[in-house]
Amino acid sequence: MRFGLVVFVFIFSWSSGHLSVAAGKPNVLFIAVDDLNTRLHCYGVEHMESPKIDALAARGVRFDRAYCQYPSCGPSRASVLTGLRPDTTRVLHNRYHFRDFLPDVVTLPQLFRKNGYHVARVGKIFHQAVPTDIGTSGADDPASWDEVINPRGRDKDEEGLLTSYTPFLPLPDQMAYLKADGEDAEQTDGKVADAAIRLLEENRDRPFFIAAGFYRPHLPSIAPKAYFERYDFTETLLPVVPGGYRERVPESALASTPVWPNFGTTEEQARECILAYEACVTFVDAQIGRLLVALDRLGLRENTIVVLWGDHGYHLGEHGLWRKNSLYEESMRAPLILAGTGVETQGGVCPSPVEFVDIYPTVADLAGLAPPENLAGVSLRPLLENPEATWNRPAFSQVHFREVPGRAVRTKCWRYVEWGESGEKGKELYDQQNDPREMNNLADSAEHAAVRELLSALLRR
Repeated sequence: MRFGLVVFVFIFSWSSGHLSVAAGKPNVLFIAVDDLNTRLHCYGVEHMESPKIDALAARGVRFDRAYCQYPSCGPSRASVLTGLRPDTTRVLHNRYHFRDFLPDVVTLPQLFRKNGYHVARVGKIFHQAVPTDIGTSGADDPASWDEVINPRGRDKDEEGLLTSYTPFLPLPDQMAYLKADGEDAEQTDGKVADAAIRLLEENRDRPFFIAAGFYRPHLPSIAPKAYFERYDFTETLLPVVPGGYRERVPESALASTPVWPNFGTTEEQARECILAYEACVTFVDAQIGRLLVALDRLGLRENTIVVLWGDHGYHLGEHGLWRKNSLYEESMRAPLILAGTGVETQGGVCPSPVEFVDIYPTVADLAGLAPPENLAGVSLRPLLENPEATWNRPAFSQVHFREVPGRAVRTKCWRYVEWGESGEKGKELYDQQNDPREMNNLADSAEHAAVRELLSALLRR
């Protein structure tokens, strides 16, 4: 009897201590969505069906003006996960890997790994070429993970069924879609959700950093037929580009769509592709909802930081452009939502410009971890406590497309862009309050010369 009492006390003490350690270390559910722009209901696009992401925003803080540092998958993800700008990571193309230049850098998941967390990835977190690398690790970073899962669904096997309107482009860039047969769970992103839920279940009793990377709405646009049926083609509109617009902006500003506008597709074809993008967003939203339900079912909500982000924005005909790699609002602005542990505001909307390099120091701060000292961003905790607090940091983005570098600075009221090493390939200045669609380039306006020079100096500094 005495021996049994001792054993009981030992087990109880160990169990209580184990749980208290877990309670003292908030978990992280890190959700990345490939090519997701702000075409979401919670971002003001009324016809979009994104109820699960909307619900997450309603219990946390939605950053209305969050900007990636480079509007392309590989460079943006390398920047987010190292907390460094593209000039530092030197990842200016999808074919580069940050470890080639920064072999000793500590990534965000690696920081948690070093602090006793179980760190796991399912799907696309670091760069993977989509759809080419589906089912493989792609250009992953093994030092960042304890566990890796690479799902592959029927979408990968049914690419031969695609309707493509730009077959002259590589498959990852084609304006192509498929109204797929079968169930959600058969698609790669359905399998991402399944695997992430299993990771939550298996690690519920220890501190974890679980990263779930969804592949859609990246091209080709593949989702079960039911999601296409939620949208009305007659109400799917292609943005109008004013006559003579191309002559009013630098050539480099439109270089991301070399066959301009919209890669030569007809209006009807482009509208079909817009609807397909929206169907994929709603499909991914449903998979994210499954993760959030599992988090609640397992009793993990109160001790988990949830981060949801799209790696960059995405054009759907604005400025006659498609996809990313421009320095316009639609390409650089992307969703960023934080909820859970340490996020004291529910349903908050932050109107201030913030940067994706701020994600790393913010998550580390919320978890009570000391990040590397050389990070380029800052913790957004003050804005999680008060989303409307004064915040005067501008957002910087860059691109290097078709051999011409471009750099942009975004403040609350202005965006300024220089193309070339010092603006010799063109400049752009947009009044964000009066011209949010960025159609009136004021770079040559004498009236705005002082603003242009101020922003140019800020960009160079």
